[in-house]
Amino acid sequence: MGRSAFAASEPTPPSVAPCVVDVAYGPHARHRLDLWRAKVDGPAPVVVFIHGGGWHGGDKSAVPAEWLQHMLANGVSVASINYRFTSTATVPGPLLDGARAVQFLRARAAEWNLDTARFGAMGVSAGGCTALWLAFHDDLADAKSADAVARQSSRLQVAVGMSPQTSLDSEEVVGWVGEQVMSHPMITRAVGAKNRGQVKERYAEYAAVMRESSPIAHVSRDDPPVLLSYPTMGALPAPDAGHAIHHAMHGLKLKERAEVAGAVCVVRIEDQVTVAVPKPEEFLVSHLKTAARP
Repeated sequence: MGRSAFAASEPTPPSVAPCVVDVAYGPHARHRLDLWRAKVDGPAPVVVFIHGGGWHGGDKSAVPAEWLQHMLANGVSVASINYRFTSTATVPGPLLDGARAVQFLRARAAEWNLDTARFGAMGVSAGGCTALWLAFHDDLADAKSADAVARQSSRLQVAVGMSPQTSLDSEEVVGWVGEQVMSHPMITRAVGAKNRGQVKERYAEYAAVMRESSPIAHVSRDDPPVLLSYPTMGALPAPDAGHAIHHAMHGLKLKERAEVAGAVCVVRIEDQVTVAVPKPEEFLVSHLKTAARP
């Protein structure tokens, strides 16, 4: 099917300057976003890019140039966000920051020529987990809030995750990919535990927040279409922490859950891809262009 605009292991950072730079979408120092506006007549759909780094590192500048240019050329605006790390705010903190960014963009839609009915998200690794969580979670809008941003919808019309995690439930993911997944610090840090042993010993204490922060726990029939992309299937059990935390089994398990619920979930495994499976950027553009207005 050809190379995806997001296929490179180390994508080139954008050379096109954003129209809106480092604007605050919330009170924390990392509540910042950049925005590239598509040159279109009328309000444009928008994709929120969420960088990876295990919710422990990374920056909004990681939005890849080729992918960004593809979105803009197809009339889709792009926002790239920073968010709190789990060293500062354990889950669901970074996930709620993603929701806040979506709500903030909707609140500024008229000013920035954005279509409030055509919002997507795309993220890498932990950022992909956030994008999927936003896609599946119930709307976080609070109609009674004194905060105009909080009154906006957090719902998406499409989402893409690149090598994302779909569950933070330590017992669930160990069953999927093996014990090595807990050698990776992402889940341990996410819940504020000191080490993997503490997660296991205090599982009953952490279980509720791990499940609440897992995209797979929120899948329902009315959710938007999602695509998950992984470079390869990989061995099972996973041989090391890096393969385990990004294993394609995360995507296949989500697809199983979505099929039961009646939701649309596409899993793209790059070394097994066929012409029937869209590229991530094609999936985003297609669904944003055809999203029905409420």
